[in-house]
Amino acid sequence: MRQVSRRSVLKLMAGLGTGALGTSAVASLLQGCRPTSTDQRPAPGHGPSATPVALRAEHGKLVDGDGHEVRLTGVNWFGLETPNFAPHGLWARNWQDMLDQIASAGFNAIRLPFSNQLLEAGSLANSIDATKNPDLHGLTGLQVMDRIVEGAGRAGLAIVLDRHRPSADTQSELWYTDRVSEARWIADWTMLARRYRGQPAVVAADLHNEPHGAATWGDGNPRTDWRMAAERAGNAILGVNPDWLIVVEGVERVGSDAYWWGGNLSAARDHPIRLAQRDKLVYSAHDYGPGVYPQSWFAVADYPRNLPAIWRRHWAYLPADGIAPVLVGEFGGRSMGHDPEGTWQRSLVDFLKASGLSYTYWSWNPDSGDTGGILEDDWTTIDRTKLDVLSTYQWPKLRRTTAAAPSLYRHAA
Repeated sequence: MRQVSRRSVLKLMAGLGTGALGTSAVASLLQGCRPTSTDQRPAPGHGPSATPVALRAEHGKLVDGDGHEVRLTGVNWFGLETPNFAPHGLWARNWQDMLDQIASAGFNAIRLPFSNQLLEAGSLANSIDATKNPDLHGLTGLQVMDRIVEGAGRAGLAIVLDRHRPSADTQSELWYTDRVSEARWIADWTMLARRYRGQPAVVAADLHNEPHGAATWGDGNPRTDWRMAAERAGNAILGVNPDWLIVVEGVERVGSDAYWWGGNLSAARDHPIRLAQRDKLVYSAHDYGPGVYPQSWFAVADYPRNLPAIWRRHWAYLPADGIAPVLVGEFGGRSMGHDPEGTWQRSLVDFLKASGLSYTYWSWNPDSGDTGGILEDDWTTIDRTKLDVLSTYQWPKLRRTTAAAPSLYRHAA
C-alpha cells in the first residue's frame, strides 16, 4: 500500500498555505494518509514499458511532446459515480463494444465521472448483464474503471478522469463534505495518479465537478476558495505523476455575476491557478442551454448573436488571450433543431470549432434527464441529429508512441 510522499505534501503546501486542509489534516498526510482503496496494484496494462502521455499547455493550446497541437473532442460516459459503480448501459451492452462505438463515431476522448465512494473496497459494480460482460462479474468499481481505461487505450481514446461526486448518492458544492474530507480527496487523487502513471490512455484529472453555491475564487477563505484548493490537489497529483494535465473548473458566482455551475472562470485572469508545473494547467467550463435553465441571456432580442460575448467573458478569453487552454467539459441538450435550445447547441459547436477549443459532450448516455444523450433509449442507436452536428468538429484519434514514430499524437494539419 503506497503512501503520499512527504516531499509531495511539502511541495503542495509551499507558498499556498494549508487552507481547508487544516493543521491536523496536513499532519495526517505527512504521517502517511492512505487512499481509501485497498487495491493498490497498478491497473491492468500498466507497466514500466508503457509510454506516458506528455500533453502540455502552450499558451492557449494543448500540444504533444513534439509541439503538435492536440484537441480533445469527446463525450461523457457516466455511471461510475453513481451507486451502480459502473458506467451505465452495461445492462444492455458489452463494455468494449460501447468503447468501440464511441471511437467509430469519431470521438477521441471520454470524460469518465467517478466518486470517492467508488474507490472503497466494498463498492462492487452492479446492474451489469454478466452474459454480455462476463469479464466484469464480481469486480469492484475501481477494477471496472481499470478495464474501461485499458479498453479506451486500445480503442485510441483518451481518458479524462472526473471526480464528479464525493459520495455516490449526491453531488456537492465544495470539494469536501462531512463524509469526504479534503485530505481524503487529495489522497484518493494521488492514489489514482500512481495507479495510472505510465498508462497512456489517462491524460488528465478533472479535480472536482461543478463547484457552486458557497464556492469562491481567489478570496483566500480556506473553507471556500476553490482556487486555493485546486492548487493544493493539483500540485499533489503532479508530485507523483508529472505527466497528467490538471483540469480546474470554474465556480458558479463571482461577485454579483451568477453563471452555470462550474462555468464561471471570469476571476482566473486576476487570480490564476498556480501549479508547480505551469504547462499542465487546463481550465474547464460547463455551459448549458435553455432546456436546462432559462437564463436571462436566452430571452434577449439579439439571441443567439449575444452568445459569443457571454462565452468570452466567462471562459473563452483564457485561450483567446494565450493564458491557458480551456476544455468545455460539459454541454448538451435534447434538440439540435431551430428552436432556442437547438440554436444554442449549434452556435456553441460553431464557436468551439472557430476558437479551436476542446470539449467533452454531455452525454453519451441517453439516461441524462435534462439533455438526453447521443445514444437513444435502446443504448445502441445513435441520434443522428446530434452526431451530424458534433461530427463537424472532431479531432483525429490519439495515438501512442512507437519507436518509428516518436510523436505521441499525429495530426495532419
